[in-house]
This record gives sequence, structure tokens and C-alpha cells, in this order.
Amino acid sequence: MKVSHYIKILFMILAIVALSFLIPIAVALYLKEYHLIPSFLIPMCVVCGIAAILFFKDFFTDQRKQLRLSTQGGIALVALAWIGACLLGAVPFLISGVIPEFADALFESVSGFTTTGSTILLDVDSCPMTMHIWRTQMHWLGGMGIVALTVALFPLLGVGGFHLIKSETTGPDKGKVTSKITQTAKALWFIYLGLTLLQIILLIIAGMSFLDSVCYSFATLGTGGFSTKNASLGAYNSPAADIIITVFMFLAGVNFSLYFRLFTGHIGEVAKNSELRSYVWIVLISSLLIAFSIYPIYGMGNSLRHSFFQVVSIITTTGFATVNFDLWPEFAKSILFLLMFIGGCSGSTAGGIKVIRWVILKKQAANEIKRLLYPHGVFSIQLNKRPGRKDVVYSVAGFIFLYFMLLLATFLVASMDKANTFTALTAALALVGNIGPGFDLVGPAGNFAFFSAPAKIFFSFSMLAGRLELYTMLLFSIPLSPK
Repeated sequence: MKVSHYIKILFMILAIVALSFLIPIAVALYLKEYHLIPSFLIPMCVVCGIAAILFFKDFFTDQRKQLRLSTQGGIALVALAWIGACLLGAVPFLISGVIPEFADALFESVSGFTTTGSTILLDVDSCPMTMHIWRTQMHWLGGMGIVALTVALFPLLGVGGFHLIKSETTGPDKGKVTSKITQTAKALWFIYLGLTLLQIILLIIAGMSFLDSVCYSFATLGTGGFSTKNASLGAYNSPAADIIITVFMFLAGVNFSLYFRLFTGHIGEVAKNSELRSYVWIVLISSLLIAFSIYPIYGMGNSLRHSFFQVVSIITTTGFATVNFDLWPEFAKSILFLLMFIGGCSGSTAGGIKVIRWVILKKQAANEIKRLLYPHGVFSIQLNKRPGRKDVVYSVAGFIFLYFMLLLATFLVASMDKANTFTALTAALALVGNIGPGFDLVGPAGNFAFFSAPAKIFFSFSMLAGRLELYTMLLFSIPLSPK
């Protein structure tokens, strides 16, 4: 495929992001924050103008043939699309002056699109609502995937979308829920949109304002964690809002293809899903253990409310907080720390290593023990009550090795840049796992503003690599030979 074709597809993807600027522009008009409109209008016109020229050039020269996209081409295009989207997302911060430094604006944009939720803003309360809408809207777009949205809206691009979506989707086993990848993308996005609208309505009923409800719904379903308040959800002190957001964070951490199976009548298939069952048990056991630990502080009802909220927030890598959990007993913090290594389900909007990978490793470890007892036995892992492929085990082992290597690199950068050991470790977990807050200086009461500009640039790479499941960014950055 020619370079010009890559450029055309890239700008069509970026045009989707640029057109989404219409939402913060509308909010700025409604709130009379007129000074912020050029920050979105100028880059939108530039990007959409270039995309229109590239598209109509082919339209009039009759070059709209099906383009064959290789695996390498798909990886490169997805990596470029995400880098381009993050750069474009930083422009409104820079033009408006809300975040005047490039490294800070890029960090905030990457944190938004990768649904990490880490921030460099020292005073979130003083940030204009228009910018809050954009910050959380980046979560929503990045949660399900900007490439998947483009494939759903523009099948006329003339390029097979499976290589693109496979490079963007999370989890070790990637497939289609319908026979056509465009229909798959549309189905998942409709489910995503439906859950978002439902949460907005419920939060309004719970007493939140319309714009706050939109912000928190965008951030919840995208498992992002950007908030409109310094104290996150703790500023509202609303049990109803906490419960609603806990439920929708949990739902966002589930593989979205299971919702499609559920809606099409395959209830038994959903019920026997190995990853979903493990996910439920991890959340339940962790929440009850933490509730027992913090019971002397809050009492029974509030202990359950805060423990379930924070467990779901961490395991789904959303990063919201109702209280400063950095002040909890060591036992409770230890459980939250361990959850940072797990993540949500594959095919969800959550980040992290993913539950299914730990399930696979646990089953393989059990098989290795059996092999010691029965050397001539033949054992295979069982996933969803069916034999799993052996190559998936190798894939998971390779992924976790690379994941921990990136964690180590991020930890070293953070530790060399003004952070103590525990802050650096949890910062690395928060960034690579797209979790948002860590502990200590980067805990729920802190932020990432104190790091240097070079560190923030590297952290942006770590967040992107974590969101795109490592291989996409690593293969794009360091091409490997087949030997």
C-alpha cells in the first residue's frame, strides 16, 4: 500500500477526533466560555480540511479500490493514529493556555485517550467546564477505540478493518462477534453508547448536574478517571452516585463482546466464561477483605460502599476515589496494590494485564504440577469449558515479560526524577496499567505535575504502550527482524 494511502486513512481517523471538538465547542457556547472556542475550532478546521482534500481527491480520480493492509501496515497505522490523536488532543490545552507547556499538555492528552486518568493539573476545580468535557471525552473515545469508531463509521475508506481493530483491541485472543468487522465495531459502539446514556440519566436522577453527569459517564465507561473536582467523587459525598458509578465501572471492565452474546440470547455462553467468573470473584473477595479492614473507620455500610467502589475503580483501571485510600490501613492498601497488577477483562475498556492472562497462567501452573506427578500425561488448559490453544500460553508469557520490562523502565525513569521508591513503583504501575492514581506523591491526593518534562514524555510512551497492549507501540518503535 502506498504512503499516500496511509496518510489518507490516518487523516480520516484524525478527522473523527477533530469533529468530536464540536461537543466542547457547543458546551463553550452554552456556558459562554467564548474564549475557548478558537482552541477547538482552529485545529478542527485544519485537520478536517486536509482530510476532505485527501478524500475527495480519490473520489474524483476514481481511486476508491479496496486496499490490502498487511499486519505490519495495520500496526504502523494504529500506532500513528493514536500518536496523532494524542498530539491533536493536546492542541486545545496549548492554544487556550489552560496547560501552556507542551510536555504537560501531551501528558494530559495521552492520559485522556489511553484512559489512564493521571493528571498534571494542580487545581482541577479551577479548570473550565469546557475543558473538563474534553478531558473526559478523550476517555470515552479512547475507551472503545478511535480506530474501531472510524471503521464503524467509514467502511467506505476501502481498507479491511480487522488488522486495524486487532492492533487496538485488548486481550490475548482477538476475534469478531459478527461475520463482518464493520458490523462488530458498530455493535460494540452501540452497546457502549447505550450504557453511557443510561448512566447519564441515572446520575442526573441521583442529583448530579447534566454536564457533571456527562463528564463522569464518559470517564466511567471509558474507565478513565478524570474528575471535575480535586477530591474526585468524594467532593459530592453522594452514596447514590457512588453506587451508580461502581456498577458502571464494573460493567465497563467486562468484555463487551459478552454483552453482544447476552443480547443475542447466548446466556449460557456468558455464564460459563472463565474470565468473567474470575473477575467477579476477585472483586467480591477483595472488597469484603478491605471492608473488614476499614470497618473501624467507617462502620459497616460505608465500609462496604467505599471498599467495593475502590476495588472496582482500581481493578478496572478507572482511578476514581471517594476517599483518600492512601490513608487506609496497610492491609487494605496492600490489596489495592495487588489489584494494580491485574486489570479488567480482555475486550473491555479497562487497562492492565487483564484477568484472562492470569487465569491462563494459573491453569498452566496447575498443569505443570500435574505433569510432575504424571510425566506421561497429556494436559491442556480449559477456557470457557473448552480446551484452550497452547500458543495462547506462550503469547501470555511473552506479554507479561514485556509488561514487566516496561514497568521496570518506567520505574527507573520515575525514581531518577524526584520520586521516592514507593512513589516511583506505583507511578509505573499506574501509567503502564492505565490506572491513574498510585500511592504516596501520585496518590488520590497528589498528581504527576512534579515530574520533569523529559520524564512526562517517556511516561506518555508508557501509557500508549500499555493501552495498545505493548506490541503495537514496541513494534512501531523498534522494528524486529523475523529471525
